[in-house]
Amino acid sequence: MTKASDIMETNIITLTPDTEISKAVGILLNNHINGVPVVDANGEVVGILCQSDLIFQQKDIPIPPIFAILDSIFPLSSSKSLDDQFKKMAATTVEQAMVKKVTCVGPDTPVSEIASLMVEKHFHTIPVVEGKKLLGIIGKEDVLKTLMP
Repeated sequence: MTKASDIMETNIITLTPDTEISKAVGILLNNHINGVPVVDANGEVVGILCQSDLIFQQKDIPIPPIFAILDSIFPLSSSKSLDDQFKKMAATTVEQAMVKKVTCVGPDTPVSEIASLMVEKHFHTIPVVEGKKLLGIIGKEDVLKTLMP
């Protein structure tokens, strides 16, 4: 059975939370990668930044749905959610734009489970960790390579 440690890339490009967005965009584009793990000073995964997180900055400003009755206005979405979206759209550092709740796998995770995560959750990049320590990264191409003879 093929597992994460068999297919993961160990020459990993990483970012830190304080990396500027413009530098992060350059790293993604110049290396032709979709996502980059974000690590702290101890090499522990604290987030992941993907192209979609950066494309989010180009969205139109969302207009929150409201309900009006008797001259009163009631928001139909949480103000925290709207505030989070505004912060992400105005991000200047990786920490402000990254996804903080990262789905990671361990080195013994079967490729079938990794493929399921990618398909069901629409992930393109999954960090491989032991504890929180980054060991490797798996992208869709790594999984596709397992189909070659």
